[in-house]
Amino acid sequence: MFIFEKRTQIPVCIKNRNPRLAGIILSQYGGPDGELAASLRYLSQRFTMPDNKGKALLTDIGTEELAHLEIVGSIVSQLTEGEGAKSFDKYGSADYYVDHANAVYPASAAGVPFTAAYIQSKGDPIADLTENLAAEQKARATYDNILRLSDDPDVNEVIKFLREREVVHFQRFGELLDSYQDKIPRNC
Repeated sequence: MFIFEKRTQIPVCIKNRNPRLAGIILSQYGGPDGELAASLRYLSQRFTMPDNKGKALLTDIGTEELAHLEIVGSIVSQLTEGEGAKSFDKYGSADYYVDHANAVYPASAAGVPFTAAYIQSKGDPIADLTENLAAEQKARATYDNILRLSDDPDVNEVIKFLREREVVHFQRFGELLDSYQDKIPRNC
């Protein structure tokens, strides 16, 4: 069961509008290494974890990733709030505007719509946790790339928070993987 609090983990208050930056950050909403894929991956994998410890961790991190989806969506929304077609066109995002206007739509920065192919769930705890370690590092690297492209301090503060959470998730998945290494029988 989920309990929704009407606040985000970190306040999102973007003062400057920038559809170009919004299009870049959108990748962490619906791109291959974004928050939507992570949340669905972990909430799907939880069912085949061998114990309640693994199920609980994947549920906790999966629901936190849903919260991150809200944060990223808030950033994108605030960066485009009140912007019209000409502004999107000026930043080279007219094609996005034609299909979605100011809506937050799950897609990569390149405009590729979200696909379930981004969700890896093998049913093998070692394989899934190893995948999750890589996923968290890819998300961290994407946040690093966003920070290299953004000069907006309001955006950067939130992106740094999200980046740090990826590092924490990586650590938690690593601890769980270590605890399973000798306990799960391997067929060789």
